[in-house]
Amino acid sequence: MGSVQPPEEVLAPGAPPAEKVSAPGRRMTRARIRRGLRETFISLRYPNYRLWFAGQLVSLFGTWMQVTAQGFLIYDLTRSPAYLGYVGFASGAPSWLFTLYGGVVADRIPRRTLLIITQSAMMLLAFTLALLTFSGRVQPWHIIVLAFLLGVANAFDAPARQAFTIELVAREDLTNAIALNATMFNAATIVGPAVGGIVYALAGAAWCFVVNAISFVAVIAALAMMKLGPARLPANGAAGGGLRQGLRYVASAKTVRGLMACLGAFAFFGIGIVTLIPAWSVEVLEGNAATNGLLLSARGIGSLIAGLMIAALGRYRVKGKLLTLGSFAMGLMLLAFAATNQLPFSMLAIAGVGWGFMLIVNTINALVQSRVPDELRGRVMGIYTLVFFGMIPIGSLLAGIAAAQLGVPLTVALWAVAQLVLASLLWFRWPGLRRLP
Repeated sequence: MGSVQPPEEVLAPGAPPAEKVSAPGRRMTRARIRRGLRETFISLRYPNYRLWFAGQLVSLFGTWMQVTAQGFLIYDLTRSPAYLGYVGFASGAPSWLFTLYGGVVADRIPRRTLLIITQSAMMLLAFTLALLTFSGRVQPWHIIVLAFLLGVANAFDAPARQAFTIELVAREDLTNAIALNATMFNAATIVGPAVGGIVYALAGAAWCFVVNAISFVAVIAALAMMKLGPARLPANGAAGGGLRQGLRYVASAKTVRGLMACLGAFAFFGIGIVTLIPAWSVEVLEGNAATNGLLLSARGIGSLIAGLMIAALGRYRVKGKLLTLGSFAMGLMLLAFAATNQLPFSMLAIAGVGWGFMLIVNTINALVQSRVPDELRGRVMGIYTLVFFGMIPIGSLLAGIAAAQLGVPLTVALWAVAQLVLASLLWFRWPGLRRLP
C-alpha cells in the first residue's frame, strides 16, 4: 500500500498547488490515526484476549439487562427507595465475608477453572429469578436473597477475573487490557440498560433475566476455548497464611495502600448513589422503566469514552493526572445531576459521572496491578475487590435510607459535595498522587 501513490490532481492554470503541499500532512495524519487505533486496541492481537473480550461483552450485555430490570422490579413491588439500598447491600455484603478468601483461591487453583465455576453459578441464579418472576410469585425477599447469593459467587469471581488478565496479554500491554476490559463493560452498559428498560416495559422483567442467563454461555464457551499455558500455582499452604501474606504486602506498600483507600472512598460515593436511579426516574423525571434504562445507558456512554481514552494512553505516564481529573469531574457532574429535572440534562450529567468514575477506577486498577508481584496477584486483587465491592453495599444502604428520609435530590447533592471534599483533600494532602506514572 505504501508504494502506491495517488494520482496528481489537475489544477486550474495559476492555481496554487495546495493539494500537493498538504498531501504529506494528510498522510501523516492518517498514519497517526492508524497508530492511535492500533495502540488503543493492541490487546486484541492476542487470541485468548479476543475470546475473553467477545465472551464477556455478550455476558455483560445480559448482566446489565438484569441489573436494570431487577432494580426497577423491586421498586415496582415496594415503591420504596430504601429497598433499592437493601438490594445493593445484599449483593455487596458477601464481599466482606468471602472476597479475601476468594483471592487466596484464585492463587491456588487455575483461574480459568474458577471462572467457569462462578459463571455457571451466576447463570443458575439468573434462571431461578426468571422462573420466580414468570410464575408471578416473586417477592422482595426473593430478590434480596438471590442478590446475596449472586454476591457470594461474585466474591470468588471478581479476584480471579482481575488477576486473569495477566495470563491473556504481555505485561507491557496490561494497562491497555485493563482499560479494554472496562471498555467492554461500559459498552454493555450503553446497550444493556436501554434494551432492558424497553423489554421490561413491553414484555416484563422475567425476559430480561432469561436473556442474562443465556448470555453466560458465551463467556463459559470462550473460557473453554482458550489455549493457555500450564498454570503456575504456589505450593498449597494454610489459607490464612496466604491471606496474611497478601495483607502484609498491601500494608507495607504505601502507594498501593493509599490507592486502595481512594478506591473505597470513591466506590462508596460513586456507585452507592447509582442505586437511586430507578427512584430518580420516577420521582424526579416522572418516567418509567425505559427512563431508568436511558439514564444507565447514558452513564455507560461516559464510562465507555473514559475507557477508550485510558486504553489509548495506556503506554503514557499520566495515570496520576487522569485519576485526579476523574476525582473532580465525578463530583462536579453529580452535583449537576442533582440540580436538573429534565431527562436530556440528566443523561448528560450522569454520562459525566460515569466518565469521571471510570477514570478513577481504571487508573487505580492499572497502578495497583503494575506494582503487584505475580505470586501475590490473586490475593492483592482479592483485597482490591473487597475494598471496591465492600464499600458499594454500605454506600447503597446509606443512600437508600437517606433518600427515604431526605428525598432523592437532596441525597444526591450531599453525596456530590462529599465527593468534591474528598477530591480536594487528595489534591492538598497527597500531591504525589497526580505525579504517579
